[in-house]
Amino acid sequence: MSGNHAVQFELITGPGDGPRMGRLMIGDLEVRTPAFMPVGTRASVKTLGSEDLEALGSRLILANTYHLHLRPGAERIARLGGLHRFMGWRGGILTDSGGFQVYSLANLRRIHPDGIEFRSHLDGSPHFLTPEGVLDIQGQLGSDIRMVLDVCTPQPAGREQTEREMALTLSWAERSRRYWAQAAEQAIRPGALFGIVQGGTFPDLRRTCAERLVDLEFDGYALGGFAVGEPPEQRWPALEAGVTVLPEERPRYMMGVGTPADILAAVARGIDLFDCVLPTRNARKGTLFTWAGKMIVKNAIFAEDQRPVDPECGCPTCRRYTRAYLRHLFQVGEYLAGRLATLHSVAFYQQLMERIREAIVAGRFAEFADELRARWAQRPPGESARHGKEDPCQSC
Repeated sequence: MSGNHAVQFELITGPGDGPRMGRLMIGDLEVRTPAFMPVGTRASVKTLGSEDLEALGSRLILANTYHLHLRPGAERIARLGGLHRFMGWRGGILTDSGGFQVYSLANLRRIHPDGIEFRSHLDGSPHFLTPEGVLDIQGQLGSDIRMVLDVCTPQPAGREQTEREMALTLSWAERSRRYWAQAAEQAIRPGALFGIVQGGTFPDLRRTCAERLVDLEFDGYALGGFAVGEPPEQRWPALEAGVTVLPEERPRYMMGVGTPADILAAVARGIDLFDCVLPTRNARKGTLFTWAGKMIVKNAIFAEDQRPVDPECGCPTCRRYTRAYLRHLFQVGEYLAGRLATLHSVAFYQQLMERIREAIVAGRFAEFADELRARWAQRPPGESARHGKEDPCQSC
């Protein structure tokens, strides 16, 4: 079992670069991997309470350093007892560094060797993120898994830009690791620190970046800079190049990628952790993930459909409500529509991860993935679309 005293990881089955199952321990909390983290950007998974997430099987969620730093402020959250207490959450919390949000607000930021200068999208106030400062903010939030500050290279991007920004990411990773070690000496370092592999769509740069990060000995490793405009045929070779270098005994996290088809593809390549706004964001707009495919429940074909959203799902929405009723709620603009749809989509993702883990243990993950892809390819007319369709899947 690897990791520090607060967060540990044990690989149960599937060594190598293929599908694997593990156990991530956060104190007394056990998170079985592969696992999906719902995104609680502002300390809330939109429309759901913490008790909902627990009931649906979520054990680990993602919160956003950038947004919480701006409002209500990390110092205030610290005074209120930390993020877990603030949001009434009993599970684990991973906080990103805020680098992606600053990247997405390109017109409001400037990247310097020492960090990222940006203006708040809320009031225009100036801020400066440094590798050390980002860790201080996450420390005030009290998250269990913390990310280093990195540069997320937009796609398409040439080799020169990608290599330059990867070098900056590595420089910041070294600074973060030194600062983290100093905090450990002062006995103020609960939680785990993950490095982030960048390198765009260039496999050799991904491999180089991963090798340098491994030398720094992080508690886990994320693969960032995906789902930012790159074509799928370039995504997977770049991912594989980074993954093959990473140590087997440390958790691997693919950031911001989360269509069901992409999760299957990434699990096949040895990824343990996922996050994405896709299931919750799409749900609030009336698009639901089901075992039969992706359903647009607002379509007129469902106006008198008395079946549950997904007959194979036992979530609160599917146990009690019909497609016709859910369509009606969307048509008339009731807030309940987004909540019921989100309940189902989060439940579906947790069910998907559970079935993935069962298939890995049984030694039949490849067959399981092929069966799902075949089902999703059938596409009942007017009812659903394939899960494999590319959707923008970037953290908001």
